[in-house]
Amino acid sequence: MNEEGKWKILERLDLGELVTFVPNKDRPIHNWFHFKEGFSRDLVAYLLRIHGASRDIRVLDPFMGVGTTPLTCKELGYRSIGIEVNPLFHFIARAKTNKYDPDEIDEWIKWVSRLRYRPVDLGGVSHLVRKAFNPHNLRDIIFFRDRIMELDDDRSRDFLLMGLINASSKVTYAVKDGAVIRFRKKPTPPFREFYIRTLRKMKKDVMTTRLHDTETILILGDARKMDMIDDESIDLVITSPPYLNKIEYTKVYEIETELFLGRHRIIPLRSYIGLVYRGREIELPIDADNLPKSAVAYLKDLWTVIRELYRVMRPGATAYLVVAEGLYRDRKVPVDTLLAEIADQEGFRDIEIWVVNKRVVTIERTVKLGVARESIVKLVKE
Repeated sequence: MNEEGKWKILERLDLGELVTFVPNKDRPIHNWFHFKEGFSRDLVAYLLRIHGASRDIRVLDPFMGVGTTPLTCKELGYRSIGIEVNPLFHFIARAKTNKYDPDEIDEWIKWVSRLRYRPVDLGGVSHLVRKAFNPHNLRDIIFFRDRIMELDDDRSRDFLLMGLINASSKVTYAVKDGAVIRFRKKPTPPFREFYIRTLRKMKKDVMTTRLHDTETILILGDARKMDMIDDESIDLVITSPPYLNKIEYTKVYEIETELFLGRHRIIPLRSYIGLVYRGREIELPIDADNLPKSAVAYLKDLWTVIRELYRVMRPGATAYLVVAEGLYRDRKVPVDTLLAEIADQEGFRDIEIWVVNKRVVTIERTVKLGVARESIVKLVKE
């Protein structure tokens, strides 16, 4: 129990790897795009299992990322709703949760194989994207992208573009290193052949993965304003808001966003994190006098999400939120306990904090700030 006796703090280090994306590397379809900020299919399956949920429930992930929660629900036969503010991630989630016919995929691969190359002008491509690829591969990627986007059929376009994103991630020089993108040149295979091999591998994934015909709703939207979801319509929430100390996802995935979706201006949950705080005069329902301004802004955003969750969850519904402490040079921000306090103020009960990891946090790659814990905060609506 915490000092006020309001909630339990439990050590669950057995779940440590499950809150990472690592287990998804060997999971068909889940591994079509490596999203290191995400959690695993195994975590979703575990939480569904301990929840003892019937197949009639509706599961919500308001920070869907690349679709781990809705894809797992579709594998296991649960209805789900996912919300994601980033158009790139939303597209990847849609492509992964689609149902495909292997015979149709064969035809799509034949179509790709028969395409005759046309010269590609790199004049409008940013320096960042040019730096990320061998110029021959980049021209091939853009050529295939443009041909795919001319297709009228949504499913073929989604599958082939997903395969293009998948293949390009294997031949890029770009390496995501914390909050920055670094570049490391390496030998790369001829892209056309590599792309076709990737599509064939994805076909095998489709053939070995059964997806149920359950309702799967994916929304391009903001978790702070879930107007598209009815009051008291959600039975279970499994999600992970962006971490306070983590990278700005829209920056680290800037290459993929520009190359495959064009340039988007995205205002995600972390819109104020790391910036001078200038807005929103609402007062947190907890003592925030000693917190950094960026942490206050982050918690106000999370408070808005918590209030929306309380509105859309049925009485007796449970929410699991994967969060992490924030570390600054001069202080630590215990996001899990602060979130628990906010949730308590909003009317959630039976609150538990499961400590699943303790990680060293560094800045500038070598300067150690300290150890931050990752936790799953469990909330139950009365």
